[in-house]
Amino acid sequence: MLSGSITALVTPFKNDAVDEGAFQALVERQIDGGTHGLVPVGTTGESPTLTQDEKKRVIAMTVEAAAGRVPVIAGTGSNSTAASIAMHLWAKEAGVDASLVVAPYYNKPSQEGLFRHFEAIASSCDLPIVVYNIPGRSIVDIQPETMARIAALPSVVGVKDATGDLTRVGAHRRLIGPEFVQLSGEDPTAIGYNAEGGVGCISVSSNVAPDLCAQMQNATLSGDYQEALEIGDQLQPLHKALFMSPSPGPAKYALSLLGLCLPDVRLPLTPPDEATQAAVKAAMEHAGLI
Repeated sequence: MLSGSITALVTPFKNDAVDEGAFQALVERQIDGGTHGLVPVGTTGESPTLTQDEKKRVIAMTVEAAAGRVPVIAGTGSNSTAASIAMHLWAKEAGVDASLVVAPYYNKPSQEGLFRHFEAIASSCDLPIVVYNIPGRSIVDIQPETMARIAALPSVVGVKDATGDLTRVGAHRRLIGPEFVQLSGEDPTAIGYNAEGGVGCISVSSNVAPDLCAQMQNATLSGDYQEALEIGDQLQPLHKALFMSPSPGPAKYALSLLGLCLPDVRLPLTPPDEATQAAVKAAMEHAGLI
């Protein structure tokens, strides 16, 4: 089962190309730090600005570097059902463990349209699907009743929930059952999400602090919420600072302070401003990272 601290990987750039050496080193650092899973080519990986060839290369590198040690959940979704199916099929052949399929953004489908989108992707092959519900970016919100219909599809195994609504966990449990894998998509509420019945977080902060995020998730999954809260207190300023400017700019800046990659992002994203940089530094000092 997918659970624990699952990192939504940044895609490092150098001279406006994917920095393959830095990326592979980041994956190794994640695994060494106890990360439980990896998500390449999500929004944190700047998927909207990657070419199709770059997306495939980043996913392939993740599978190769992970070498079966942790599951790889590839970002394959888009607002085109046909394009999502094509990428989903390619990801299965590439050897990933699951696909992360976002709710179609911009074109604002109905709840029926959302169901049919996921139905078509699930029907294309048996690669497990994690549904990504993020209304703040996609505009549409997959309602719990629709999520239950989607979850009944044979290959749909769970959800990355970035609604920020902790009541969704209980609603999904009631409508779908406890076997449905519920992963938080928001670092600040990850402890509370697990307390409600979630089993992990697809995390941005774990790019910067993989060991602390993994330890926090391990604590919640073993029922030691006192330890989880203590670690969470270390991480909360980092969670906030990494979203003071558009993500993943602050995360890449933090990684650059650790000498792990350049802070470069692709337009229309821009580097974090001075206030964000100062907050990131202070948060890293608070967490004992620098």
